[in-house]
Order: sequence, then structure tokens, then C-alpha cells
Amino acid sequence: MSTLVVDYEPKWPEVFARLRATISEGLGPLAVAIEHVGSTSVPGLVAKPVIDMSVVVAFDADVPAAIDRLAKLGYRHRGNLGVEGREAFDNPPGLPAHNLYVCPEGNLGLLNHLAVRDYLRSHPDTATAYGELKKKLAARFASDIDAYIDGKTDFILGVLAETGFTDEELTLIAAVNRNA
Repeated sequence: MSTLVVDYEPKWPEVFARLRATISEGLGPLAVAIEHVGSTSVPGLVAKPVIDMSVVVAFDADVPAAIDRLAKLGYRHRGNLGVEGREAFDNPPGLPAHNLYVCPEGNLGLLNHLAVRDYLRSHPDTATAYGELKKKLAARFASDIDAYIDGKTDFILGVLAETGFTDEELTLIAAVNRNA
């Protein structure tokens, strides 16, 4: 996977909205929310040109039904990819590049994404610093996504600490990000 980062594209929220509409129609009330997360959800932030989306369901027991309904839309379930409580999907051919996840409400992986997004949206100086770090890491680790992610981890953990994540939660998130 490439670590190419590009300048913010004002079209990203529109791309998310189109994808969300299709997914929302397919999932109906099973989806409590469909969140735009990741760097493309923060205005002005450089990002890999891939929309990150989290479908939120009310309970763990709703995840299998969401997986089935997404399969009918052409999504292929990939498992949790090492993140407990977060199911990942390959998107159907012909759609804009995006990462799709399904998480029950309150899941640490979801809370992590929402907290970072919301913090960066409300702290533009931090978002700028994060963007500069991402550019440097992408240039240094152009073909090593794991090193790129590892290089961002301390910054993200600092943001999460600012938002009130516990030491235990930060340890769990660090372990996932560093594939430990």
C-alpha cells in the first residue's frame, strides 16, 4: 500500500456523502451513524486520497447483519485486521477509493477515530503540524505503510491523551498501530 499523501481536496466531503447515501440505503436503520473519519475528514489536512468511513451499529450482535447487507452492495468482508471490534471491507469496483469499517457504538477503534478527527478539526495548528509530519513520513517511507503508521503513532497518542483517553486505552491503541 502506498503512503502517497496529497493536499486536501474540497471534494472529499462530497465523495463521502455519495458513498454514505448508498451505504445508508443498503443498511437502513441498522446503521446508527456513518462517520467520515481519517485525514480526509479534516478540512485543509493533507491525506492519502482514500476516504475512511465507519459504519456505527448499536450492538456487537448487529455486526453480522451489517456484514451481510454490505455484501449485497458488493463489499467484501476482510475481518478485523487485528483491531478488535472493527470489521474491515474491500470496496466494490468502480467506486471512489475508500476504507470501510463497521464498529459497534463505544468501540475503542471508533472512539479513537472520532476523537482524532474532532480534535484536529478544532485545533488547526495541531492539524497543520500533523500534516507536516505526514508529508515527511510519506517521503521517507514511500513504500512502507507500516513504518509510516508507526511514525505517526506518538503524535496520535498525544492527541488522544489530550482528549482524555486513559493510559490503558493508549497502550492498546499503540499496540495496534505498531502491530505489536
